Amino acid sequence: MKTMKHQIFSTALVEEAARKMKVANLQEATIGEVLLVASHLEKETGIPFIRMDQGSPGLPANRIGIEAEKAALDRGVGATYPAAAGVQELKEAASRFVKAFINTDISPRSCIPTTGSVASSFSSFIACTQRNPQKDTVLFIDPGFPIQKSQLRILGVKWEQFDIYHFRGNNLRDKLESFLEKGHIAAIIYSNPNNPAWICLEESELKIIGELATKHDVIVLEDLAYFCMDFRKDMGKPFEPPYPPTVARYTDNYIIMLSASKIFSYAGQRIALACISDKLFDRQFPALAERYADSGIFGPTFIASILYMITSGCTASTQYGYAEMLNRSVDGTIDFVADTRVYAERASQMKKIFTDNGFHIVYDRDVTQPVGDGFFFTIGYGDMTSGELMQELLYYGVSSISLSTTGSNQQGVRGCTSRMRDELYPILQERMENRRIYVCISADICFVSWKTKGNTMGI
Repeated sequence: MKTMKHQIFSTALVEEAARKMKVANLQEATIGEVLLVASHLEKETGIPFIRMDQGSPGLPANRIGIEAEKAALDRGVGATYPAAAGVQELKEAASRFVKAFINTDISPRSCIPTTGSVASSFSSFIACTQRNPQKDTVLFIDPGFPIQKSQLRILGVKWEQFDIYHFRGNNLRDKLESFLEKGHIAAIIYSNPNNPAWICLEESELKIIGELATKHDVIVLEDLAYFCMDFRKDMGKPFEPPYPPTVARYTDNYIIMLSASKIFSYAGQRIALACISDKLFDRQFPALAERYADSGIFGPTFIASILYMITSGCTASTQYGYAEMLNRSVDGTIDFVADTRVYAERASQMKKIFTDNGFHIVYDRDVTQPVGDGFFFTIGYGDMTSGELMQELLYYGVSSISLSTTGSNQQGVRGCTSRMRDELYPILQERMENRRIYVCISADICFVSWKTKGNTMGI
């Protein structure tokens, strides 16, 4: 029996769009390439896409930050260079925020503003892999953010990786040890909640990571871009448990990366923090001293000899805006967890549409409970590869990201909830319901049965 499909966009049309956008291999397309193809098809045809590709915030920027920036500019901060280490107001606010929501003490001097967490990871990779000549490799606990590997390509730094899918809980220890015991790993990096899988490393797993980081003198880069967005628990009350899990409880070898992009929908202002353990901040490394002709103390070298050379600091007004949002979160004026909970609601609805129509959730469990709903989710379909499914969904006006581009060994795609709107749910439902529509006259004869509705007809 032959299965026939009704596509929103024909194979030829999608392939032509890929050629025009200079995408060499659609099944291996990057986030940026998928975005280009989907945008081109939408513009050329007028048919709306379900945009599950780029993880750009789908909520308005926080007004408190905006007004604080305006006030700072009115005070004249735009006329002078900000300190490389950041304005003191932000550093103090960051220290308070970390204490209020993580229950961890990091002094203001160790909280360093960066132009987004991308700059934070870039600078951290440099400092971590140059501090000890024997430790020259970064270990990724995947799946993860593809741009971070691109940063290492630019730097010429080696990396290793493993998909955590089969190594949750106690299984994580032996897997990590197999890498760390060789003595060449400089840093470990992961995101929590995870981009793209939305798995959340649990306290027991972070304890393992922290203990092994101390044992093998490895620095942990903890990317908390989606801070407190594990909505299965209410972690949004300052100075009150439950606190989000963090490796900071189990080692002094860590850098926490906190971004304003998602929790405050402040992506356009490119502001984040690298919060360095006080003990790591004060450690002296002869290799850094020799390379940079400075003290070789990790924190000052990170700020003045590395980070400043990359970005020349962060925009002053934006630092004041971020400081105000952090302070207002600590005093309870802003509830950034409640403000972002809509992403979980969107994920729940979107996942149901997919699973009702033959898809399955790929990363579906944490150690002790099912994976939660939030900014991202992962789906697979039958035995289709990641690239095949990503390409197939394009034909149905749904753009996503192949898991193969994220370091995952599982087959499927990442869906992002941020750009979903109420009016798009019925469109998504219709497209997935009619992804394979056929009427069988006999065992050998089938034909498509389809009624067009508005612009949802095939092209």
